[in-house]
Amino acid sequence: MEFLVASAIGVLTMAGIYLCLRGRTFPVVLGLAMLSYAINLFLFAIGRLVLNRPPLYEKGLTEYTDPLPQALVLTAIVISFGMTALAVVLALRNFLETGTDQVDGVMEADPPRPDPEARP
Repeated sequence: MEFLVASAIGVLTMAGIYLCLRGRTFPVVLGLAMLSYAINLFLFAIGRLVLNRPPLYEKGLTEYTDPLPQALVLTAIVISFGMTALAVVLALRNFLETGTDQVDGVMEADPPRPDPEARP
């Protein structure tokens, strides 16, 4: 089970970094979302979640679940939602000002079109 969780974290991180390095804004936003999912899964996995234990401490209890990883993941979800919304608004503003969705704001050069009247 640990291998599956570690592999999922690795794949999400790899896909997020790949998408963040793309030249257009929409894949960059998706890459940031995937990186936040990978971080959330990592935080959740390091909490050593156990079954059939209460999440809160009570008198006479010897074992209980640590509620800190769950609280960290919940906070990270809220922060990543706000960060994604901000990135989408900034990307939209950049597109409206520059007319392109390239990250650097420079439009791609169109390939030359063949002249239909020219003969080979």
